Amino acid sequence: MEDSVVTPPYAAAPLRLLPFHGLSIAGSRVGEPATARAFARPYRKVTERLAQWAERGTLWRDPRPGLYLHEYTAGGITIRGLVGALDVTRRTGDPERAAVFPHEGIHPGQADELTRRMEQMQLNPAPILLVHRATDPLRTLLTGIRETSPVLDLRDRAGQQHRVWAVRRSDQLSAIARELGQAHALIADGHHRYGAYLRLQERAPGTAADRGLAMLVDQDDTPLFLGAIHRVLPGVSLDDLQVAAERTASALHRCDQEQAVAALGPGTMVATDGTAWATVRTPAARECTTVERLHERLLPALDTPPARIGHHHSVEAALAALTDRPATAVLLPAPEFPLVQRVVESGRLLPEKATSFQPKPSVGVLMRSLPDG
Repeated sequence: MEDSVVTPPYAAAPLRLLPFHGLSIAGSRVGEPATARAFARPYRKVTERLAQWAERGTLWRDPRPGLYLHEYTAGGITIRGLVGALDVTRRTGDPERAAVFPHEGIHPGQADELTRRMEQMQLNPAPILLVHRATDPLRTLLTGIRETSPVLDLRDRAGQQHRVWAVRRSDQLSAIARELGQAHALIADGHHRYGAYLRLQERAPGTAADRGLAMLVDQDDTPLFLGAIHRVLPGVSLDDLQVAAERTASALHRCDQEQAVAALGPGTMVATDGTAWATVRTPAARECTTVERLHERLLPALDTPPARIGHHHSVEAALAALTDRPATAVLLPAPEFPLVQRVVESGRLLPEKATSFQPKPSVGVLMRSLPDG
């Protein structure tokens, strides 16, 4: 089936982030709608548009390659990550030999479309987001780099503040490579772009397509906020969900809204049709996230599973989507990062749209041109 979800391969250890020539749009253009349109169809024109921006002085290209430490602040949250060209030449199906772990599957058609787009643009327009736990020596090294002068310091049109430091010294690059040698990184955002990187590399091995732009965030230093993505089940009533709960030895307890929301937490989800409310606890045979319990036990036990599932990043949006009757919103707790990490390192994937890592950096602050290598 063309739209079926598949598992992308792991990038094999060691994790390698390699220097590249950074490209950046002027801060006054980052986050601007006109800039976003410049990366839209026809994609083959993107290279020409970038050249025009360079002529006008609104595109910065680093004449020397490097890794980059990118710090950005959005909504009061500051994130720092190491940006480089991720080596995707080595693959493995063995979690014990992996360096990069996807936590959800991808739709081949969507990955193919992104592959064609990047081929035509000859550009990685934004890094995928990876999270890991850095070693103490790496964290100390990056702290020292932050004490030097940044090559970029800007505030974009979306309100994000950015500072970028270039890392070029051979001793620092060697130290970073050494500290990343045993790193295990989880894909926080960009699964389909990661899939596109793998496809590009298969089509043109031995070229710049051997690498794809990535930002590696230390989740113990400046953690990305990990939020839940709630579900709306059209055509499913609260009574239907109660029958499914009884079939799976789950406990569905009807209560008022205040009690239900207060109970939301690890292992406990909340269900509502917009009027009645309930908590649902589902037993698990192994350590797993609450969203896995929903998709692996409750949904298959429904007499008529929903033909589609709505995904919403806030409780308010999920409740507002209860326009059909019957329909049930299932509110989920935010998964805990250590648990997600253990799940993926055991070789499992989470259901699609199980996590929301925020905030993401604005597009255009750091890009990578494929012709630059």
